[in-house]
Amino acid sequence: MTEWKRICRLDEIPALGARRVARSRGLDVAIFRGANDRIFALLDRCPHKGGPLSQGIVFGESVACPLHNWTIALTDGNAQAPDEGHTPVFAVLVKDGEVYLDAAELASHATEWTRPVAGPACRLVAA
Repeated sequence: MTEWKRICRLDEIPALGARRVARSRGLDVAIFRGANDRIFALLDRCPHKGGPLSQGIVFGESVACPLHNWTIALTDGNAQAPDEGHTPVFAVLVKDGEVYLDAAELASHATEWTRPVAGPACRLVAA
């Protein structure tokens, strides 16, 4: 049986917006409020260059990555063609105006993903 963890009230997620859920391991999870108040949850990482999807523009049932404008489907985490890639999806339950995530998924799903490091990868030392 699934154990659901309460995250927030539906009205605490901006209309056509998102909020982040921090985890003890792995990247944050982004919870999106799409068209018609449908709620979705994805790893807060674009499959292209790792941009924070929670900072993207939500339209209909998609989000545009804030870095390079890739469109990611909120329903399944897939990039819209011609782009390719996938962002992990998390199970969501909305009941009586409250938003819940699967506790086991929150603790273990996609914890190996990391955000790219900005700046130089290494420093060259003059010989």
